[in-house]
Amino acid sequence: MKPLAKRNRVITIALSTVILAACATAPSPQGSVDARNPATPSSSETTYILEKKAQVMKNMGMVATSHLYRQELPVMGYPAIAVAPGEQYSAIAENRQIQVTDEPVSTFSIDVDTAAYSNIRRFINGGNLPPKNAVRIEEMVNYFDYHYPTSNDESAPFKVTTEIGPTPWNTGSYLLHVGIKGYEPTITESQPRNLVFLLDVSGSMNSANKLGLLKKSLRLLVNQLTPQDRVAIVVYAGASGVVLESTPGNRRSEIINAMERLRAGGSTNGGAGIELAYAIAQQHFNKDGINRVILATDGDFNVGPSNTEALKTLIKAKKRSGVGLTILGFGMGNYNDQMLEAISNAGDGNAAYIDTLQEAQKVLVEEIGSTLNTIARDTKIQIEFNPEIVNSYRLVGYENRLLNKEDFKNDRIDAGDVGAGHTVTALYEIVLNEPLRYSAVQTKALQFNNELAFLKLRYKLPDEENSTEMQHAIASNDLNQQLNRTSNNFRFAAAVAGFGQRLRNSDSLGDYSYSEISQLAQQSRGNDTFGYRAEFIQLVNLANSLK
Repeated sequence: MKPLAKRNRVITIALSTVILAACATAPSPQGSVDARNPATPSSSETTYILEKKAQVMKNMGMVATSHLYRQELPVMGYPAIAVAPGEQYSAIAENRQIQVTDEPVSTFSIDVDTAAYSNIRRFINGGNLPPKNAVRIEEMVNYFDYHYPTSNDESAPFKVTTEIGPTPWNTGSYLLHVGIKGYEPTITESQPRNLVFLLDVSGSMNSANKLGLLKKSLRLLVNQLTPQDRVAIVVYAGASGVVLESTPGNRRSEIINAMERLRAGGSTNGGAGIELAYAIAQQHFNKDGINRVILATDGDFNVGPSNTEALKTLIKAKKRSGVGLTILGFGMGNYNDQMLEAISNAGDGNAAYIDTLQEAQKVLVEEIGSTLNTIARDTKIQIEFNPEIVNSYRLVGYENRLLNKEDFKNDRIDAGDVGAGHTVTALYEIVLNEPLRYSAVQTKALQFNNELAFLKLRYKLPDEENSTEMQHAIASNDLNQQLNRTSNNFRFAAAVAGFGQRLRNSDSLGDYSYSEISQLAQQSRGNDTFGYRAEFIQLVNLANSLK
């Protein structure tokens, strides 16, 4: 054996021993492997190490199970051991092409969460491609503002924009781009805010990129509060408690000092903290204002109600109080994305992942209206495709937001909430029928042969229990045959969706490369006030180097 190979073999065996020893002594995974200097054992050694670690943790009765580790095995050539094995993500079964003659109607709940994009950015900037199930394409696309025209009427809070053009990664199909913009009140119309910060101060939060970043992030929000606003602070670890009673927003130093005194330690009883936070929010409920719990955590609940279904049940019960929910995810190593996504959906809340102070600035300052102020509840989209024109369709993303056709008009079925000024974007990849000179059967669809599809949007205003429906016909003559004649919004959203599919190694993307995605994004960067699109292009280029 060559000296260098022998030395690497010794290092690999030593690394395996250290990892297994850590698993046998540590009660839970508290940190992550340094992503800047990952070890690179062989595939068989990586498999053995991760399977052994999973078995040890399973024997100890820990939440994580072997499949959570196995899914981190090498994908597209990056070292599996560099991805923190304690992180948990829900499995995603990618949407497939559906024949219109079999199922002409597509229904889904809107999703305004953006957590997946900033989490992906954290992985890539740390020197690794993200695990496949961390990539939720709709959250990547919806991270960006597309400057859609907006409604000026609070009672009819949405305006729909559609565009159709060639699919960049498939010459045999087209993309249907659906954009929705929510009503955005002016600053003078801002409502008083009754906020409860529910902060995780358990031992797993004891790091600079968790509790340290959490304090700095919420300080940005506190600095915007007015005398009519109120803030309380509830913390939870092994037990929960009130650190700051509901306090007027202009007493900023008192609020900030209460946060600065927080220290991390102990287990994580998230359920008890949620109960207490909602109780305080209801105690100070403002019927004319915004009432919201802001939960900041890594999602590592391990005491009290700690399984996903129990916490979902708790959150569903609490949302009936009229108190909204915002979830801010922090940290790495044991980040439980699966849990946070589930309880956010259950509470009709919104979720963001804070990887940097710049992301906190985006979520808690630049987009504070859409983060806190709900303008519509249970918002659903349904599209019926014309079988005379469209052969098949595929919704890109939204896999965990799909609804049955009959759910659309059922007001008892939960769907996503939309905040003030929020934009929602959805992309369908559609394949058209070959044109026929003669139609064998005169169908009813021929009466609408100028319509490619028909869109319906259903929502409830914040104080109403019955939903309202708006409709939008998508004309077939709006189809653009040349990609370079489509809007910047169309092409940039397509680039983001392409990037997500590339990261997931989707077979729907064919051989469309990172370089082609980067080129498309550069050509469609357009208005980029805060530089988010430029940053996206850098991420694509970096991912191309990491592949």
